[in-house]
Amino acid sequence: MNSWNFTGNLGQDAKERFTQSGDSIVSFSVGVKAGYGDKATTTWANCAMFGKRGESVLPYLRKGQLVGIVGDLNNREYQKDGQSRYSLDVRVNDVTLLGKKDSQPASQERQQPAPDAGTYMDDASSDVPF
Repeated sequence: MNSWNFTGNLGQDAKERFTQSGDSIVSFSVGVKAGYGDKATTTWANCAMFGKRGESVLPYLRKGQLVGIVGDLNNREYQKDGQSRYSLDVRVNDVTLLGKKDSQPASQERQQPAPDAGTYMDDASSDVPF
């Protein structure tokens, strides 16, 4: 079984292209962080979603968006300037929108009161885009 689960932030807005037969391919890159402090690293995964599923989430896949990805991993080797390089390619089976990377100072963000501990938030699903 080939399945890779990870979270990270999009490095740029997702892009859509089409095959010769007209099928949609939505592609985006996700930075996956590991470690901390001086030993922190970021590995970039090139992700692709095919068909209607990709088209439906395309408007929400913007630079900085935090996402959870489940997909099939392929470590592809290629040549650049005579040297071997590697690319982590992921065929996405499932994407979860987890939040937006902070881009505004806290003073500019919309403040909402915290719900009481016993309050059930019935309208929480109304903000889900799909």
